[in-house]
Amino acid sequence: MKKVWWKESIVYEIYPRSFYDSDGDGIGDLNGITDKLDYLEELGVNVLWLAPVYQSPNDDNGYDISDYRNIMKEFGTMEDFDRLLSEAHKRGLKIMMDLVANHSSDEHAWFAESRSSRENDKRDYYIWRDPVDGREPTNWGSSFGGSAWEWDEATGQYYLHCFSRKQPDLNWDDPRVRMEIYDIMRFWLDKGVDGFRMDVINMISKPETFTDAPYNGGRYGSTGAVVANGPHVHEYLQEMNREVLSKYDIMTVGECGGTVPGDAARYANEDGSELNMIFQFEHVNLDGGKYRKWAHDPMDLPKLKKNLAKWQTELRDKAWNSIYFNNHDQPRVVSRLGDDSPESAKAIALGLYCMQGTPYLYQGEELGMTNYPFRGIGDYEDIESIGAYRELTAAGTGDPEEILKSIAYKSRDNARTPMQWSNAPNAGFTKAEPWYPVNPNYIRINAESQQKDPESVFHFYRKLIGLRTKSEYKDLLVYGGYRLLIPEDPAVYAYLRVYENRAALVIANLSAERSHPELPEEVKACFRGKTAVLRSRGTGVFQDAELEPWEAAVYIAEEKTECLC
Repeated sequence: MKKVWWKESIVYEIYPRSFYDSDGDGIGDLNGITDKLDYLEELGVNVLWLAPVYQSPNDDNGYDISDYRNIMKEFGTMEDFDRLLSEAHKRGLKIMMDLVANHSSDEHAWFAESRSSRENDKRDYYIWRDPVDGREPTNWGSSFGGSAWEWDEATGQYYLHCFSRKQPDLNWDDPRVRMEIYDIMRFWLDKGVDGFRMDVINMISKPETFTDAPYNGGRYGSTGAVVANGPHVHEYLQEMNREVLSKYDIMTVGECGGTVPGDAARYANEDGSELNMIFQFEHVNLDGGKYRKWAHDPMDLPKLKKNLAKWQTELRDKAWNSIYFNNHDQPRVVSRLGDDSPESAKAIALGLYCMQGTPYLYQGEELGMTNYPFRGIGDYEDIESIGAYRELTAAGTGDPEEILKSIAYKSRDNARTPMQWSNAPNAGFTKAEPWYPVNPNYIRINAESQQKDPESVFHFYRKLIGLRTKSEYKDLLVYGGYRLLIPEDPAVYAYLRVYENRAALVIANLSAERSHPELPEEVKACFRGKTAVLRSRGTGVFQDAELEPWEAAVYIAEEKTECLC
């Protein structure tokens, strides 16, 4: 397996609007990120993924881009971006941009031209269709509720928007669109950015024939089922690679919902002809319900372990994994798989981030930030959450109170509350009224207090990151093979990593009860008496794997490891 820097990196996602406000307007900004670079350097991460910072009317918080070559006015100026990039590079921190290329804003100049007339030169930059039987061309539903088709009275056609109606899908079958996107990528790469996270990139190639989609508990068909992994997606990504990506030393990760390991082996193949890795969603969708993602039942640990193991083993020597639980589209994992406690935050982190793949942390995860205590639908800002509530209640498909519980548990807004920097007013995020309420638990969960506490979640993450990036066990934890242990245990996640003649046992009790898992005898024999190189709690010496609640540890063996493969 090739050794490259992006496999050995630790990525930290920043949601700029909620990270740090430097100018007192209640909204995070680029200078606020620059102000906190020393904090990120202390944490030990080495790549910063910025959620979109381009000019946008913010219908979907920046994922609706109206100008790809300018900075959102609320976030600052291009000079502020250049300063951030320079200061980050001085600290050895790389910057990865969020490339949103499946769709633009309806306020982009391209769309203004496209909708001006059927004869306009840019009409085919977007996807337009005539009505069928006096209504939408297909039954496709928007991911944010309602139809994926919007009627345009002026030109007498519908345009496709797989997301908000203000996010019309670009037509990648038009080679001019592809060249426009590649030119935008060169613009940022020539500035010195270090890579791209590519939003819903496996949706860029639409079906050659538009037919109705299967239903999935709603009024409209499941668009992703017919749009994801389209007929020309690999052709277009290989073209992108030839034209742009291969000419720079960068990292790329594609957001690819609806994929299985076989798909990932094509998108992120080891020959490097497309992307470096993808984000898939199987593991974070395991606690979904009959209304797609909207459910509030706890995640089944045996199912989760088997799914994680599937991706670890089936991609081995074929493609590279990205490993994550948290990002701007996911609720806080400490409230989802844990019990909001610092102990559960540590155990979950150790269990996840010792697997093979590039780790992705989301802002505040390193503090154990939790879900927000929502009370009603009026508390939400997220277009997806509001749209889901309206659609599910209007359809009469469930009890409104149960729907609200599910939205509170799964809403993207859980991840978007302001970063908790201190116990000062507004958690030290801003001196003004914040654009979105701060979680009231900032008094006890904040960066300032945790930086001073050597037993905090923050310092545990520092140690965990150091173990993966700077210790003598780096190659073992980055490149080693993976073997799942005790797959049916309902409380404990345990696995081996093996590299050359060295092995690691990673074991995490993901429950609030004491546990005594039945590990294989050869594993117990190999690690008995070993002292943990990292532990979340407990004595740190391996005997027979009796674990305290939320106890997690990594043990290393350097002899008799051949029996563990």
